[in-house]
Amino acid sequence: MLRKCAACAVALALLLPFGVARDAGASDSNLIIATATTGGTYYPVGVAIGTLVSIKLAGEHKITATAINSAGSGENVQMLKNKEADLAILQALFGLEAYNGRGAYEGRAVKDFRAVTMLWENVEHFPLLARYVKTGTMADLKNLKQKFSIGKRGSGTEGSGRAILGALGIDPEKEMTLEYLAYTPSAQAMMDGRIAGANIPAGPPVAAITQLFAQMGAKRVRVLDFSEAELAALRKEYPIWNRYVIPANTYPGVDKPINTVAQPNFLACRPDLPEETVYRITKTIYENLPFLHNIHKATMAMDLKRATVGLPVPLHPGAEKYYREAGVLK
Repeated sequence: MLRKCAACAVALALLLPFGVARDAGASDSNLIIATATTGGTYYPVGVAIGTLVSIKLAGEHKITATAINSAGSGENVQMLKNKEADLAILQALFGLEAYNGRGAYEGRAVKDFRAVTMLWENVEHFPLLARYVKTGTMADLKNLKQKFSIGKRGSGTEGSGRAILGALGIDPEKEMTLEYLAYTPSAQAMMDGRIAGANIPAGPPVAAITQLFAQMGAKRVRVLDFSEAELAALRKEYPIWNRYVIPANTYPGVDKPINTVAQPNFLACRPDLPEETVYRITKTIYENLPFLHNIHKATMAMDLKRATVGLPVPLHPGAEKYYREAGVLK
């Protein structure tokens, strides 16, 4: 019954182009989860978490949660700060830089959020039209001189894309013409021949990438590999990224593994949310992992033993309480 309710709720949410608006200072029992654009992984996973929380906690504890789409990690950090969202899915890169005042947050650290749990790895997908592929690696983006979608302005996608390209010695402002499109519009623009490539980081299988290969075929588009040298250069600047191999046949017609990289994603929350609220949410997530697994394959990476691994910011006391109770923390 729970699985049937989840499927219906998620299906309904995915039909909505925009999330539910929230005024700052709204009830701490009617929670908003900020995610990203609807074509990636953040949004359906956020919908699944919100559905699970509402189903399990609304009756006895009067706690509900609703996922909304957003521009991604950059906007989500600001929404948590402004109390326009209560929880949010963030890239580790954005969490690390915002909390420590690095990168785009140089001199203006944002500490208005805490970690709840690690979620899954955000896998980098850099699709490129085959006619521009020479080596099949990220080197093909050097001096591309074509239109390239870096992600929506202010999004985690844009932030991670710029960080990666910069670490590889590629200046996106000078070596390509930037477009600022969400995942599905990026894929559509590639299919229409309006852009040469895109930056689409998400947990595989990514709907926009699946659509791209299904419509164009593996001979007309390629997701670029990261060479060992490129991985080393990236890790020198940002050690949060690691090798990630997307298995063959994850995408239509792609019969070879894709040797890319990935960074963690994590669930964050406002620091002033009640300890008991965050405790119950964390407990509900880890006592019902099969529910999330049924909604999106990316959540298959979630494991209680790894819940606190690599978190870039401090835990919320409510989450910490659960992890100590569960024996994850001593």
